[in-house]
Amino acid sequence: MDDLKKHIEAAWNDRQMLALPETRDAILRVIEMLDQGKLRVATRDGERWITHEWIKKAVILYFPVCKMEVIEVGPFQFHDKIPLKHNYPEHGVRVVPHAIARYGAYLASGVVLMPSYVNIGAYIDAGTMVDTWATVGSCAQIGKNVHLSGSVGIGGVLEPVQAAPVVIEDNCFLGSRSIVVEGIHIGREAVLGANVVITGSTRIFDVSGSHKVEYRGHVPPRSVVIPGTYPKKFPAGEYQVPCALIIGQRKASTDLKTSLNQALRDFDVAV
Repeated sequence: MDDLKKHIEAAWNDRQMLALPETRDAILRVIEMLDQGKLRVATRDGERWITHEWIKKAVILYFPVCKMEVIEVGPFQFHDKIPLKHNYPEHGVRVVPHAIARYGAYLASGVVLMPSYVNIGAYIDAGTMVDTWATVGSCAQIGKNVHLSGSVGIGGVLEPVQAAPVVIEDNCFLGSRSIVVEGIHIGREAVLGANVVITGSTRIFDVSGSHKVEYRGHVPPRSVVIPGTYPKKFPAGEYQVPCALIIGQRKASTDLKTSLNQALRDFDVAV
């Protein structure tokens, strides 16, 4: 692994090294290991997630060493540098037409892709459902038994290389058309209501207690989150700005595979 990292870092600092066979082999090996789940762009260390910049650099360097090719899939034609994933049956992954996953993305056994898109560098763990028209961006880290509902948008990140990817931990439920981008970290078993949008600048307010608590960049485990607004003054007047509201904790009696409607019904909220 140290040898691979040495080649990647050297090529990152001097792109002329991309012409060397050993450099190209190192890049191809890293992407192969990402595809097999043997490497991850980000890994957990206790309560922290660590981004491995050199692996992101390998993904970026993969593009210039690949040539544009025509990919034929039945009557469909694509023209790209990155091949599509294949051999789904041997990996225990269900892929519904027209789901697409790029080579270099890892899909664990039991993953189900409805018509959706998974980009290179992403990691999707066992038992997760990626529902219709959901997208999982490059390098995003999705845990076990997560449900990404219809049209959910999980942001991707390659550059800058130090930027953290989006992390969705185990057993989370993301409601339809919710969006999570810019390195946001969603704690285990959290529930996001439909249309919740969380970016790096989104203010996240826990309003479940007698005093408001604000979070930035992450949603605590087991939180139930709905979209909200708060007033903000501008030169032209006061307007309502979007935010995310934590209205409570997922109840222990609520099954981890519960529907979004049931989770919100516990708090007498309809979204």
